[in-house]
Formats: sequence, C-alpha cells, structure tokens
Amino acid sequence: MNLDEINWDFNEAGNWPTAIKIGAIVLVSVILLGAWVYFDTLDQWDDLKKVEQKETALKKTFERKQAKAVNLDAYKQQLSDMQEQFGAMLQQLPNKTQIADLLVDVSQAGLASGLEFSLFQPSGEKRKDFYAEKPIKLTVVGSYHEFGEFVSNLAALPRIVTLHNVSLTPAGKGGQMTMNATAKTYRYLDEDDK
Repeated sequence: MNLDEINWDFNEAGNWPTAIKIGAIVLVSVILLGAWVYFDTLDQWDDLKKVEQKETALKKTFERKQAKAVNLDAYKQQLSDMQEQFGAMLQQLPNKTQIADLLVDVSQAGLASGLEFSLFQPSGEKRKDFYAEKPIKLTVVGSYHEFGEFVSNLAALPRIVTLHNVSLTPAGKGGQMTMNATAKTYRYLDEDDK
C-alpha cells in the first residue's frame, strides 16, 4: 500500500484502505475522548475534591460535637458548680443598705492596724453591667508593716474590697510612710436598680 495513491479527501474516506479507516476511527475516538474528559470530567474532579474537603471538615465537626455530647453530663455539672460559685460571690457583694457598714469596716480595719487616716473620701457609685463600684480615696500614714496588716484586714472582710492606684511615699517621721490608694467595694445591682 502506497500512501501517495490514497485520495485523502474526507468525502472519499469510504474508499480508504481498512487499516487507514481503523487508524482514523481510533484517532477521532481519542480526540473525542480527550475533549470529553477535558470539558466534562475535569470539572467533576474539581467538584469531587471540594466535596471531599467538605466531608473532612464535617467529620471533624462531628467528632468535636460528639466529644462534647459524650461529656455533656460533666459540662452540666461544671455549669451547676459555676452557678453555685457565682451565687456565693454575689453574696459577698453588699446591697444598698450594707454599704455604710462596709465603709465603717474599712475605716476600722485601718484603725485596727494602727494607721492614721488623713483622707477617707467615699465617691459616688459607678454602674457597670450587673454591679456598681463604690470608690473610696484613702490617704493613711503608718509603717510598712501596718500597711501590710491593713491590706490583710481588708482581705479578711466578708465583703469584696480591692485596692487600686497604691503609692507609698516616705512621711519623714522615723520610718513612717504615706499611702495614697483607692479602695473599691462592689455592689450587686438589683432589678429595681437597673
């Protein structure tokens, strides 16, 4: 078979030798298969990869939620414990009627420690989310150990009192110091306060 003798006109393809016809059919089939894979299957592979990634993410989410569900009883117990502790802490916050007594307790803690008050100035309340702060500006004179005892006495009070902006300076008299600070006590806001 001489390839120069074949009429390569596509309209004469029926007269081509069988080997050429088979080769042409195989060539056209490979081209069609390649085009089908390129235009249809590659998009499906991309979609498959996206779905597999989503499946992996969903499995991780499921495992996280399953771990939480397994520990649900422990979480409920922990929540109950925290609510109980929160209730106990709220009881450490004075109500409106106890603020005056608490101010007396703070001044008595200082006097019991041997401190001399130069300034004891309660300020107005500052409302926060569910509580109010009651700042008290303090200036006291005493020794270093008396300040330590004062802070210890404040910590021993049944109500919460914190010290802020503490500064110590020498008072000039035989080891005496001056402490300027702001003591803050906190009050729980009742429903009628909000």
